[in-house]
Amino acid sequence: MIATLLLAAGASRRMRGGDKLLEEIDGEPLLRLMARRCLAARLGPVLVPLPALDHPRAAVLQGLDARPLAVPEAAEGMGASIRTAVAALDMPLRGVLILPADMPEITTEDLQSLASAFQGTPLPILRGASGETPGHPVLFPAALMPELEKLNGDRGASPVIAAHKDLLRLVPLPGAHATTDLDAPEAWSEWRRSRGR
Repeated sequence: MIATLLLAAGASRRMRGGDKLLEEIDGEPLLRLMARRCLAARLGPVLVPLPALDHPRAAVLQGLDARPLAVPEAAEGMGASIRTAVAALDMPLRGVLILPADMPEITTEDLQSLASAFQGTPLPILRGASGETPGHPVLFPAALMPELEKLNGDRGASPVIAAHKDLLRLVPLPGAHATTDLDAPEAWSEWRRSRGR
């Protein structure tokens, strides 16, 4: 079983007052769309770190079998979200898949591709890539959970990857799926224009 951490506790500062995770794609908020894709992959439990359980983002998860988690130290950065979510995992797992929620091109099939490639002894760290460019999601073996639980700051899981470069394998995903993140109004506008072509 693989737990998916759909990271959604960021402040969305670059949206200049908007919330990128509540932006709609085909009539559905991005965060709900990404949670549905994660659940459809059927890898295991889906946890969604949020700034607070009464945050507007929590409302768009209603009716889904995804577990919202409050991250009291969300302002610290992505490390706090990963740390909080890993600490909440209380079942035997093969791995932990980490996906920022602002990546609308990541599909259910992409998640399943990483899970299918998650083999070997020791288990690798798998990182989605666009060509040779590393991106997301990143799938970690359960053996590295204690290190993920010690993360801090806003570098995400980069320190754990750097400490285990020998385990890292890139998994090419279609197009720019692994590297398209939408965190500013201009990025949203350009992406929507490209979808219209």
